[in-house]
Amino acid sequence: MEYQTTTPVSTVVIGTNKVLRNTYMMLALTMIPTVIGAFIGMSTNFSFMAQHPVVFSLLMFAVMMGLMFGVSALRNSVWGIVALLGFTLVAGFFLGPILQVALHLKNGAQLVGMAAGGTGIIFGSLATLATVTKRDFSFMGKFLFIGVILLIIASFANMFFQIPALALTISAIAVLIFSAYILFDIGQIVNGGETNYVMATMSLYLDIYNIFINLLNLLMAFSGERD
Repeated sequence: MEYQTTTPVSTVVIGTNKVLRNTYMMLALTMIPTVIGAFIGMSTNFSFMAQHPVVFSLLMFAVMMGLMFGVSALRNSVWGIVALLGFTLVAGFFLGPILQVALHLKNGAQLVGMAAGGTGIIFGSLATLATVTKRDFSFMGKFLFIGVILLIIASFANMFFQIPALALTISAIAVLIFSAYILFDIGQIVNGGETNYVMATMSLYLDIYNIFINLLNLLMAFSGERD
């Protein structure tokens, strides 16, 4: 009689595939509260933001960081999923201002669609690359983290200087950095560095979120048709 045994390697592979599958399922689910939040945001009056952009940005940053901390603290329970969906609802709401600006352009709806489509293509391509090659992209972690910190500092600085060229440069670099983060984050799952699908989902969601916003900024700057 032959017995089939599960080797440690196959167990790791099965666990990794499960995390990856759950992450993709949860990532798809997060799009629902994001869209709901975006619709609420588009119908909200953000006059406070127009009058106090720096204060609003700091408040938004604090809220997002607080919610991310909450997701991280609850990541090992069902409440982590609830917190994650709440986080994406708020993130969708904060898309309101940029979507309002975009949709006031003649071709605004087209630009939003192009940004969403471009984000999907970037994510699909890089996620496939990271999954198929199974390369270890962990070496990118420190460089990407430093890049994000510099981006945040530059973004806040440009709120005071209001230099259009710098804003476009920041958006272009952000697209590159968060695209690289997709490789890094998927690589972490594939190679067993991230075993919690709630945290994995939040990381990939932030990559997609930031790519979409910055792609839309670039499209509005170069292809926006104003009245």
